[in-house]
Amino acid sequence: MGKNFHEIKEIKGFEPRSVMYAEQINEDFGEGLAGFYKAIWAEREGGLSIKQKHLTVFAIACSNNNTDSAVKILQKLHQFGATRAEITDAMMMAAWTGGIQNFTDISSVILKEMEKHGY
Repeated sequence: MGKNFHEIKEIKGFEPRSVMYAEQINEDFGEGLAGFYKAIWAEREGGLSIKQKHLTVFAIACSNNNTDSAVKILQKLHQFGATRAEITDAMMMAAWTGGIQNFTDISSVILKEMEKHGY
């Protein structure tokens, strides 16, 4: 496992399966994919914080009606100290971009998960 792979584990807190699979296919491919993760999730001066990045991907998952992903990201948002207002703002933005039907479909699952986390 290369340098990027170990750095992404520090940044994300886990070893992404896609990177592990890519590494099994080809070492350079694995390093390249790990570098992609690193570039996206690393905090940069003047850039989005990790929490803001998770809020963004949460809104995208909700707008795409990807409930499984949204629930996983909600768990990360809880770890990074997101507030109820931040999460609900992201959900409302998802309703704006993904349509009210996606919002309706995903909201019941997300609201139940939010209750589990004390929101």
